Amino acid sequence: MFARVFAGAVALAAMAAPAFAEVKAAAADGLVFQFKGQMAMPRDAAWTRLLAIGSWWSSAHTYSGDAANMSIDPVAGGCWCEMWSDGEVEHGRVISMMRNDVLRFQTALGPLQDTGVSAVMTFTLAEGPAAGTTSVTMDYNVVGSSLTNLTPLASPVDGVLQEQFNRLIKPVD
Repeated sequence: MFARVFAGAVALAAMAAPAFAEVKAAAADGLVFQFKGQMAMPRDAAWTRLLAIGSWWSSAHTYSGDAANMSIDPVAGGCWCEMWSDGEVEHGRVISMMRNDVLRFQTALGPLQDTGVSAVMTFTLAEGPAAGTTSVTMDYNVVGSSLTNLTPLASPVDGVLQEQFNRLIKPVD
């Protein structure tokens, strides 16, 4: 009985803990971010949620104004796209997919899209600290020339990504 109560307490504590975010590097020619957190669901459910990007990405950070217009085709070369009656945007291209483990995109998001940078976003799922939980890490690496002057974008990009990551790991009702 104690083991079950203890495991439940660990799971609750893990879910109550805030996501960890870090700007690991910011320079004129590159940005490196890492976000870590826990999801109160097993890996297969966390994977399904990750792929249902339109259900957790903020509509405020879309081109169409509606995140429901976003989708991910989870195959190598698949599109992370946003499509609506007046337009289409390819946010990223799947470059690696290992079901329930890794989803990686080539993706220069938002204001980075027209800068000529190369950017990679990786979601990594692992068994969480308690049964039925999933540890999630999101890494985002952006590289450009020194002329790109990425340093001023570190804080705004971090803020937007942190918001999206939090929405992924802690479903909004």
